[in-house]
Amino acid sequence: MFEDLAFYIFAGAALFSAIAIVVSKSIVRTALGLLGTLGSVACLYFLADANLLGAIQLIVYAGGTLILIVFGIMLTSQSPWVVYKPTRGQVVGATFVALLLFVGITKLVTDVDWAERSVGTLAASPTVKTVGDSLLTTYLVPFEVASVLLLVVMIGAAYLARTEK
Repeated sequence: MFEDLAFYIFAGAALFSAIAIVVSKSIVRTALGLLGTLGSVACLYFLADANLLGAIQLIVYAGGTLILIVFGIMLTSQSPWVVYKPTRGQVVGATFVALLLFVGITKLVTDVDWAERSVGTLAASPTVKTVGDSLLTTYLVPFEVASVLLLVVMIGAAYLARTEK
């Protein structure tokens, strides 16, 4: 009973935050809505016993992405309180893409035979320890290359956003 209630609370919070992202005209409120959405989705992962995905969601997306957005706001010369007004073409395009995604996801969810899902496949899924061990042994070099690439991108973005004196 508690898990059902928690699911509906976090799913509603994710939906409310996602709608707040779309309708907000302030970049700061949009970033706060993104934090709410990403945090709620992480909680949904934890409720589904997908602890690795929940931790990655919090660390990488909620932590890293939001920090980059905040630095992007701080490094730009515009005020963070600038109000954005989309053009009619942007609204029509976004509405078309949203409807297309809604139809696709609805078809995907309704076509799956949920009764056939086997519980035995969940027991064989990797744990956080096995994924961590493989990241630090087998996949160490690609992992470090990706981190250096992200660092270079962040330095390049900071360099491009600086003001000329």
